[in-house]
Amino acid sequence: MIETLIESKLQERVNKLRPFVGNTPLFPIQRVFQKKGVKILAKLEWQQLGGSVKARPAYEIFRAAISSGELYPGKKLLDASSGNTAIAYATIGAKLGVPVIICLPENASAERKLILKSLGAELIYTSKFGGTDDAQEEALRLSEEDPLAYFYADQYNNDANWRAHYQFTANEIWNGTDKSITHFITGLGTTGTFTGTSTRLKELNHDITTISLQPDGPLHGMEGWKHLETAKVPGIYQPDIADDNWFIETTDAYALISEVAAKEGLLISPSAAANLAGAIRLAKTLDEGVIVTTFPDNAEKYGEVLKTLF
Repeated sequence: MIETLIESKLQERVNKLRPFVGNTPLFPIQRVFQKKGVKILAKLEWQQLGGSVKARPAYEIFRAAISSGELYPGKKLLDASSGNTAIAYATIGAKLGVPVIICLPENASAERKLILKSLGAELIYTSKFGGTDDAQEEALRLSEEDPLAYFYADQYNNDANWRAHYQFTANEIWNGTDKSITHFITGLGTTGTFTGTSTRLKELNHDITTISLQPDGPLHGMEGWKHLETAKVPGIYQPDIADDNWFIETTDAYALISEVAAKEGLLISPSAAANLAGAIRLAKTLDEGVIVTTFPDNAEKYGEVLKTLF
């Protein structure tokens, strides 16, 4: 009876967090790029709990696991992350009273490590050369060693990841553009944002064009992105949803960061700049259209990057 009551309280607490996830604004890009008949709108995903787009899948992973009974008081949430999902987990976990353990590549930014430690997350560092692929292997190993101690969230293969975007991100975009969106373009990391959002948008209007973006090689500067030809492909990835897949150079993305700050008043991250680079490339090919992309996070976790640009 007491255990049931404790679990019910946990369910109640996670439900109360729902209003603080999602509902992010669409920001019009008006000075960095201008073309008559073409609009670029960027969803400012850092304006929610946890400060990034990863609040959405992290919340749904918590909610689904608590609802199914896989995560209950006494268990720890365990996963691999390059940083943003880890911060979202730690933020939500702190609010729920659920301990969070993250397998994190050792070359994650100092800012992210500090934020995670401040939020009470336990960090297990993995090789900087193996990226999130090695981190996933370590998280899986730990979960198999002691399955009763951990709920292994497995964001790269957890359907709650893409469903978060299917249920919420896509509908927010659809309504936020007054159903006028013609193109959706964003980068691939866990692939949840692209997979879930694109799937739902095409259900709402099958004429919407969806384009996925990747770095142009395995050694790149867009933290959180995956070069799928050389990386472990997430199980939730559905490549057939994309009408096209483009490659973005790190230098093209970084060149936009200072320009966006000076002309649009936004300090954006490298991955956000890469998404904008793809959106601008697309806009140049159109005579008319409404393009939506995502700005996954802002620049506050990228101090070393900013020092080289300003």
